[in-house]
Amino acid sequence: MKHKELAKEILELVGGEDNVQNVVHCMTRLRFNLRDNKKVKRVELENLDGVMGTNISGSQFQVIIGNDVPQVYKEIINNSKLNEDSSNGEKSGGRNVISAIFDVISGVFTPILPAIAGAGMIKGILAILATFGWLDAASQTYIILNAIGDGAFYFLPILLAVSAARKFGSNPYIAATIAAAILHPTLTTLFNTGEPISFIGLPVIAAVYSSTVIPIILAIWIASYVEKFVDGFTHSSLKLIVVPTLTILVVVPVTLMTVGPLGVILGDYLSAGMGFLFEDYGFIAMVLLAGTFSLIIMTGMHYALVPIMINNLTVKGIDYLMPAMFLANMGQAGAAFAVFLKSRNKKFKSLSLTVSITALMGITEPAMYGVNVRLKKPFVGALLGAAVGGLYYAFTGVAAYILGGSAGLPGVTSFIGPTFVHALIGLAVAFVAATIISYLLGFEDVPVDNQEETKTDAAIDVQIAESATLLVSPINGEVVKLSEVSDPTFSSEVMGEGIAIRPLDGKIVSPVNGVITTLFRTKHAIGITSDEGVEILIHVGIDTVQLNGKYFEALIEQGDRVVAGQPLLEVDIKGIKQEGFDTVTPVIITNTTSFAKINKTNKATVTHDDVLLTLEAK
Repeated sequence: MKHKELAKEILELVGGEDNVQNVVHCMTRLRFNLRDNKKVKRVELENLDGVMGTNISGSQFQVIIGNDVPQVYKEIINNSKLNEDSSNGEKSGGRNVISAIFDVISGVFTPILPAIAGAGMIKGILAILATFGWLDAASQTYIILNAIGDGAFYFLPILLAVSAARKFGSNPYIAATIAAAILHPTLTTLFNTGEPISFIGLPVIAAVYSSTVIPIILAIWIASYVEKFVDGFTHSSLKLIVVPTLTILVVVPVTLMTVGPLGVILGDYLSAGMGFLFEDYGFIAMVLLAGTFSLIIMTGMHYALVPIMINNLTVKGIDYLMPAMFLANMGQAGAAFAVFLKSRNKKFKSLSLTVSITALMGITEPAMYGVNVRLKKPFVGALLGAAVGGLYYAFTGVAAYILGGSAGLPGVTSFIGPTFVHALIGLAVAFVAATIISYLLGFEDVPVDNQEETKTDAAIDVQIAESATLLVSPINGEVVKLSEVSDPTFSSEVMGEGIAIRPLDGKIVSPVNGVITTLFRTKHAIGITSDEGVEILIHVGIDTVQLNGKYFEALIEQGDRVVAGQPLLEVDIKGIKQEGFDTVTPVIITNTTSFAKINKTNKATVTHDDVLLTLEAK
């Protein structure tokens, strides 16, 4: 699917652009802040060609795309009324404080990652040139290159101010002005004199704000309220002058006297706490963090750790979180490589090698979701392999000294320092350990007959042409016309023709002899391909994906061969109804165009023994 078409589909399935408060992207995901997450058609999203999966973190709805996410994001912006500043400042209800904090941190840092990643790579390359004596650290060339690489970090408060203002719904240029004021060379010189400083008789605490994180985020959060307050009582003819003037005059002094020093103190304590954890309990901390970091990545909350990493580097000059992220990525790469070595499915084998290389470069979602999580055991192998690498790092004291471009091989410049060699060895240890463990654990391979060696369409058509195909009812219940189903995705027959059943009990059986081609992780929907080539979707209930598997028990797994009448699911129909969901279950023929006609039963109620659909060959 082309980027433009995919972008259009995604925007429609998240509820349309009117449902979008804000959308940004990171290395692999579109991150939506939506007005109503219930409007998202999650199953349809996950079925799109080009979408690897979806995730909800806090109130943020994430669509996992992979390497093409910048192009898809660009098409969303170019073909809608949305833009990079799209936000009306509305807050989604129902969030706890922790979720709200993570949402803010992620929303503030995600947009600036390309800038600090690029600057970090330049600093890393410069460090290599200086380490090997290829460039004199006293030369003017080095000084200029160092300024290029260090600029984003020295003036980080300005970048954060603009991003935070967008997140908080305030003016980004006023925010940048506030950040520029606290970084002004005159103030820096004044603070360095060591003399008592005051403003209109009130004491000002000297603090260094370059490269800091927490002070400016707190300042812009306060500024967003001040700006809205002033805007509320200012006449429209005076807003252009009065609002920015009063906001800057209030927020900058408040920042210098209270918020800024408090933020610096919090940053120092945070860095000291991380140092205590890893220096005193490094063995346990590094092993646990490396072994579980992939789980953090799955939630998308690894971006919430970026400010801690930056703070550690600016305060103490070293960071231990970044190495754990590197090890997690190497573990995912190694596990996918094990699948490449062991799988007999040529197409899946090729995919596994490709995503393994991508993970080595620092982009793990394709390997994680496309291979390792799908096969389950390789994901366990990835976690264990990363933990083994963490054990090596714990013994050798590996730390990061620069914020590199990515947590993959291109970003190894992050480790340039006393433990550089051990850092490289540890990455290899994690990759090899994950490969060996995943290979030994084994996995249920993707069936060959569902991939490149499946029957050709022509062969399927020949079989279907021999006689009509009958589907028995997968459910005991009341027959409902598809046009009467409340979900337009089904009622409009956009997914194919079929019929719906309102279940009388929770026993779902196979309507044909065939193979389970899809079992959604939420277990509410099953895809089956019959021996005759009929592709069937059984979708239990409407919007039941939101139950996240609650009330559903799968009796089969993806790839299993089944016969007509074999139990597939046990469903608590009463529980689903109590949660307020419609239990009507569409049974769809997703390759409808392969048949001349699809005849539906005339019965008002059906049992597992009744013929539900009759498919006539073309």
